[in-house]
Amino acid sequence: MRRYQLEALMNSAQMNTATDEKAKRHLLTPAENMSTLGSTSRPMLASGDGIYVTTPEGRRLIDGPAGMWCTQIGYSRGEMADAIAKQAMSLSYNSPWYTTNSPAALLAERIARVTPGDLNRFFFTTGGSTAVDSALRFTEYFNNVLGRPMKKRIIVRKDGYHGSTYLTAACSGREGNWQNFDIHQDRIRFISSPNIRLANGLTEERFLDQLVTEFETTIMELGADTVAAFLAEPFLASGGVIIPPKGYHSRIKALCEKFDIIYISDEVVSAFGRCGEWFASEKTFGFVPDIITFAKGVTSGYVPLGGMAVSEKLISRVSGDSSKGGFFTNGYTWSGHAVSCAAALANMDLIEKENLLEHTRELAPYFQNQLRTLADLPGVVDVRSVGLVGCVECMTQQDSVIASDADKAFANRVDDICFDLGLIVRPIANMCVISPPLIITREQINDIISILRKGIKLAAEELL
Repeated sequence: MRRYQLEALMNSAQMNTATDEKAKRHLLTPAENMSTLGSTSRPMLASGDGIYVTTPEGRRLIDGPAGMWCTQIGYSRGEMADAIAKQAMSLSYNSPWYTTNSPAALLAERIARVTPGDLNRFFFTTGGSTAVDSALRFTEYFNNVLGRPMKKRIIVRKDGYHGSTYLTAACSGREGNWQNFDIHQDRIRFISSPNIRLANGLTEERFLDQLVTEFETTIMELGADTVAAFLAEPFLASGGVIIPPKGYHSRIKALCEKFDIIYISDEVVSAFGRCGEWFASEKTFGFVPDIITFAKGVTSGYVPLGGMAVSEKLISRVSGDSSKGGFFTNGYTWSGHAVSCAAALANMDLIEKENLLEHTRELAPYFQNQLRTLADLPGVVDVRSVGLVGCVECMTQQDSVIASDADKAFANRVDDICFDLGLIVRPIANMCVISPPLIITREQINDIISILRKGIKLAAEELL
């Protein structure tokens, strides 16, 4: 090795060590293990290209979770950098409280072309949590204007995830997230997860009937005049890619209409191509909600942005002559941020130009079939998928349903091995989740499955 190459490697190693120490000393990251705070840090990433990310040491890894379900168009897209820079040099910021900007208006009109039904009114936020929080606040405003101050309860599901604000965290049915927090639950009612593994041997049809009956019984118990909203993901993403029985959403939506309950579809994960559609609610799951929330894929993770789409039917009941002089005062410093909206427009351009929705629909069956080849491996109890997102659920005991510490340790070990082999997997409790960028190829899917298979086998040899 030439001297200047050796010196460059040594300088890079020294810089990486220094950066790692700064992370240990100063960063507090999401889901931080406080017992090791200051003594450990997470793997550092330095760059990305396509479906790959690279560490400061030069190790190249497949980004299996697409960042956090969001890098639809992949990394290092010059078109995105150009759009962001151009808008930053034109208008970097405006106060949304008394002005607006062209990218926000153009983006609202652009998304309105692809939303289902009459969901044509948009409120932009900073991300998924604030999008869902804004949707819930809208239901408060809606019922207050209509003179129904008692109609404020929210029905949600176990295993669901909806965010990290005070209210959205209370609506998230993953109790592991609640530890050592004060969770506001006076207005929240949980119903069962639509996870067929919890059906106790029922057929899918009988399980569906049971879930729908539970929802209606819950409304009756609470009083329909007290229930404002049903909040649900089309599939429960962070809950482990839980896919409800066919017809679930349409039957729940019918009950919402019967009792004048607002159906909020949380598409923070599923929108902008993850299921091969701009929005999954109607075309993939067969129903049209009253409100859709979105984030993540709207900018492919390049900059933060979220939002909600509200139906004209709802808006008309609390606007114009029906407004009673009200102001929807919910908002954020970054609402409709010009640079973020410009990025979203460029992102949609690329998705359309490269036919990524069609590509996803064509590739999803192959991805799902390849994922199912892992079903017979030791430690695997279930494989499920929709669009380009899948989950391999692991248990140390094949007949188990509730995950133990040993099950979680097994999935974490799979993750560690895969990382060493060149693949990032998202471990959620005892589940290994894969949701690659939409630009992925068949050959790259084969690489993912090959590494994941080896990771599961090696973990099983160690722990089973």
